[in-house]
Parts: sequence; structure tokens; C-alpha cells
Amino acid sequence: MHELSIAHEIYRTCRAVVAAHGGGTLAAVRVAVGELTAVEPDLLVFAWEAVVAEGKDHQARLEVEWRQARQFCPACGADKRQAEASWLPLCPDCGGPLQVAGGDDLDILSVEILGPEEES
Repeated sequence: MHELSIAHEIYRTCRAVVAAHGGGTLAAVRVAVGELTAVEPDLLVFAWEAVVAEGKDHQARLEVEWRQARQFCPACGADKRQAEASWLPLCPDCGGPLQVAGGDDLDILSVEILGPEEES
């Protein structure tokens, strides 16, 4: 389950953000997970809960935004959204080669921090 190592890295990155903003605890982290990353959102949330369970950020939520795979044809401008299982090497409109245009990313979108005065 590579989601556990990904959850650890997300947490490490978010703790660095917290430190850079003067400390506090994590309240919520929002991430975007692309279909082509082979990351299962439910497993990532489960792994996140295990990572934060014993620390000061034990109540921090991980919110996952799913991004569907997209392909783009530079020849005709077609933008194709389909499941990875139906991935196409060539554009059905013009026959040109398709390129990945989305769904291959895993990004931290936002980090919500509770400052020391807000911590319970």
C-alpha cells in the first residue's frame, strides 16, 4: 500500500507549512488525486488517519478531490475525458497522437492551520 508513504509525505510537507506559519496544529488538508496516479482515495484517507493518529494533529482531516484522466490532441484540439481503462493512443477525431492533459497529478491544494490560540 503505497498510500501510506504518500500520506507520510503529505503530512511531512504540511508540518513544514505549519512551522513556516508560526506553529499550531493541522485542522484540514485538501489534496487533488489524479486517476493516473494509481492512488486510491479511500486508502489514502485511511493511511492519513493512521499517520496522524498519535500526534498533536490527530483530528486533522484529509479531503480528497478526484481528478479524472484527460487526453488532449494537439492536432485538432480535442479534449477527451475517459476512464484509464479506455485510454486511447490516437485521437478518434483526427487520428493524431493524444497527450496526457490531466489526471496524472497529486497536489496539496490547501492546508488549514489552527494557531496556538485556537488549539483545544
